[in-house]
Amino acid sequence: MITLTTDFGLRGPYVGEMKAVMLGLNPKAIIIDVTHSITRHSVLEGSFVMEQVVKHSPKGTVHVGVIDPGVGTKRRAVIIEGEQLLVVPDNGLATLPLKHLRPRRAYEIDFERVRKFTRRAISSTFHGRDVFGPVGALLDAGHAPEEFGNEIDLDSLVRLDLEPRMEGDIWRLRVIYVDDFGNVILNLENYERPRAVELPDFGLTIPYLDTYGLVEPGELLALPGSHDYLEIAVNQGSAAERLNLKVGDEVRVKLL
Repeated sequence: MITLTTDFGLRGPYVGEMKAVMLGLNPKAIIIDVTHSITRHSVLEGSFVMEQVVKHSPKGTVHVGVIDPGVGTKRRAVIIEGEQLLVVPDNGLATLPLKHLRPRRAYEIDFERVRKFTRRAISSTFHGRDVFGPVGALLDAGHAPEEFGNEIDLDSLVRLDLEPRMEGDIWRLRVIYVDDFGNVILNLENYERPRAVELPDFGLTIPYLDTYGLVEPGELLALPGSHDYLEIAVNQGSAAERLNLKVGDEVRVKLL
């Protein structure tokens, strides 16, 4: 099984081109389109989405992620091998999926080796079609990661700085995802359940509850969410719009 997560959108030919090349190399591949609607160039958003898919996928799944604002530059293209496989640009996209992958080895993809398999030129601006997709398809077909590049140190992989920070009794957190309902997901896990959450920058204290319908429509609340991260929401409304928050923003939070 191969999963695809990109910021390509659906208007143009990009997704179709990539999948056509992949199926040409591996006609029996089962390809799951996770999303092609990651906010353009948002490596952080892509990392969160890929994490959730890795958490729920079986061993041996190949995850291809292409949110790649540095395409064609000196940034590396990598394969990360664990219980599952990631094929991604080395720009921090692997940060959150790595928590669940049990990584053993990483490899820098050698484009010349890829060309020998695909017999195709590699565009300087479409590595999803010409590098990441084909490598993912060939890995799924049984090829070994070392066929496509040389091993590199796992510690050399680029990682986003997503460590929650505490100042006194206040957490300094980041928005790592905003879903289509406007729910705001913050980078805090494994915290002690509070009775309420204070948002000092907004002058708000909101209840901490198990689900949205435990407050009236239009009211704010905090909750554990379905992804094990602290979530801020509005019942039948958008917390992101109410608080004017987007992915990457910092939010100060006090657990009461």
